[in-house]
Amino acid sequence: MPLQIIAPAPFIEAGDDEEDEGGVRLDLDNEGDTTMDGDAPAHRKSGRQAGGIVTPGEIVTDDPQWMRGHGTYLSAPTADGNPQSIVSSLAGTISKTNKLLSIRALRFRYVPEIGDLVVGRILEVQTKRWRVDIAAPHSAALLLSSINLPGGILRKRTSTDELQIRTFFSEGDLLVAEVQTLNSDGQASLHTRSLKYGKLRNGVFMTIDAGMVRRMKSHVLTMNTSNGGGEVDIYLGVNGYIWIAKHTTPLTEGGAESKSISITRLEEEASEAIYSNVNEEISPETRAEIARIGCVIRALVKANVKIDEEMLNLGYEAALEEFLEGFDWGSDTEAGRRVVDLALTKRRMG
Repeated sequence: MPLQIIAPAPFIEAGDDEEDEGGVRLDLDNEGDTTMDGDAPAHRKSGRQAGGIVTPGEIVTDDPQWMRGHGTYLSAPTADGNPQSIVSSLAGTISKTNKLLSIRALRFRYVPEIGDLVVGRILEVQTKRWRVDIAAPHSAALLLSSINLPGGILRKRTSTDELQIRTFFSEGDLLVAEVQTLNSDGQASLHTRSLKYGKLRNGVFMTIDAGMVRRMKSHVLTMNTSNGGGEVDIYLGVNGYIWIAKHTTPLTEGGAESKSISITRLEEEASEAIYSNVNEEISPETRAEIARIGCVIRALVKANVKIDEEMLNLGYEAALEEFLEGFDWGSDTEAGRRVVDLALTKRRMG
């Protein structure tokens, strides 16, 4: 039976739907010039054009004026002296930048960048550090010196802290952190030196493909839900890991309780809450709204619509208007498509 490969549906971007993630049209070069009729066949001599799908080992072009980019390699030289061809080394779509041809993979792992907010899972507890899975080619490192100690005291870590390292994070724990540095081999080093980072609890974990979360100013969202669900926190990790949880108000945000506590005690209470393993009681109404938000995310991803704050809010409103309840309608193609279409319509009209 012959193998047929169907081109994937393009990502639907906020704003101009004709632009790709980097803001470059596939049929334009970086200078914004359109492809002239004279040079149009240059990268189509083998039946390939920008935006087309290729498989590993397939010839992209045999025109010598084109340079090979990521995801391509040059074929072996021929005995008759014909020029070498540019061949795809992976399955993906052709991307053109001036005279550079590269292949964008259909699926890829997350590539860390400094400043990214990521959600990760502890893989291993080592001496003075943790190994963290962040969906990258290499596991990330979280140093003992890169976390807040109970009490909020800035001091040098001692041997006592090393012995108590599992009281902070242990294998299987989920956490939200920020990429601090990158090593020469691409391994990321994380830090949680902020009260908005730390161990995750009171929620549900889900994964989507890397690249489906749009980079935003803030990746920690608080959504006011309906039907008595209250506020829900959403941690949109750039690495495709997402955490949806009941909203908790840190003591540092103020309130009657914090006013009666001294500053030293306030920092201590806040730090201890970060490393707590005890989940709070979550009402059925809040659980239902958390599940609804998760279904909205799955429906958007299934429709190749990137996730951001605007689309989440519009998708949630659309789900309420469609009266979709339950925990699995996000995998229902028809129901999800109705929600996505209504959300996109609201975005265009708004």
